[in-house]
Amino acid sequence: MALAYPPFKSCPCGSGRSYAHCCGPFHAGTRAPTPEALMRSRYSAYALSNAAYVLDTWHPDTRPATLDLRDGTRYLGLRVRRSAGNHVEFTAQLRLPDGERYTLRENSEFTQLGGRWMYVDGVTPAAADADPA
Repeated sequence: MALAYPPFKSCPCGSGRSYAHCCGPFHAGTRAPTPEALMRSRYSAYALSNAAYVLDTWHPDTRPATLDLRDGTRYLGLRVRRSAGNHVEFTAQLRLPDGERYTLRENSEFTQLGGRWMYVDGVTPAAADADPA
């Protein structure tokens, strides 16, 4: 179940806008207009344990059957490195349940299905090993 999040607080995606003026409308059913907006809203959904939204915005050909986001991982920050066409490269800072900090860097691919952006999959750039930010 998704965590309740105050609409006036800063959005978890790090855009600097309030949740009500950023990812909140997408979580409530408005379609994300760009791959970057969808990627940011998915990050926020992970941070808020909104597995239903993450699964709903995942392309059916690559979507897992289930997703449990209640493992205790904390989402500490998001940096969009590049957004072009149907790809978004980002870095996310996480704190794993055991307290270890983890940096996830991914180049995500998106596609439109029925006029709606969907996450397809992502690859970890080889340069991520040399660049911790």
